[in-house]
Amino acid sequence: MARFGLVMMIVLTATAVWAGEKVSIEDDCDSTDAAWNSVGGCTLEDGNVTLAEFNLLLSSPLSLATVGHPAWRMDPTYLKTEPEETVHVTNNGGRNHTFTEVAHYGGGVVPGLNIGLTKAPECISAHVLLPGDSENVTALSVGIHEFQCCIHPWMRALIKVLDQEE
Repeated sequence: MARFGLVMMIVLTATAVWAGEKVSIEDDCDSTDAAWNSVGGCTLEDGNVTLAEFNLLLSSPLSLATVGHPAWRMDPTYLKTEPEETVHVTNNGGRNHTFTEVAHYGGGVVPGLNIGLTKAPECISAHVLLPGDSENVTALSVGIHEFQCCIHPWMRALIKVLDQEE
């Protein structure tokens, strides 16, 4: 029983340490598909999307703009938080990504992934998150903040920082 109490104390302490919000950057690249090596590789052990499948879903006959594979995403895509909260972002995918605040959603740094999009100027100096990397976003002001991956520009998240009186 004492061992159970110690384990519960450790679990509760670990849970209490992180009180912020979380965003997970996801993709589903298939590391067994050698074609990924021609575009930087894939480190995801259990991925399921070949490069050919990824390329098939870049655009849609219904749109003149980039659509992108839905497995490449930010989760959640919409997050409400408060000014003092920290947003913890982790790249849980097998490819490089960014989590870049932009004034307006737009294209990224890879021309072939920007069909119909104008490059977001903030993407020029975007910080790359390698697979497994994390970063904390702090000190967001009250209002709406748009974030996107500057490599895969359809990957987007909107963070709404609430006025504490809302």
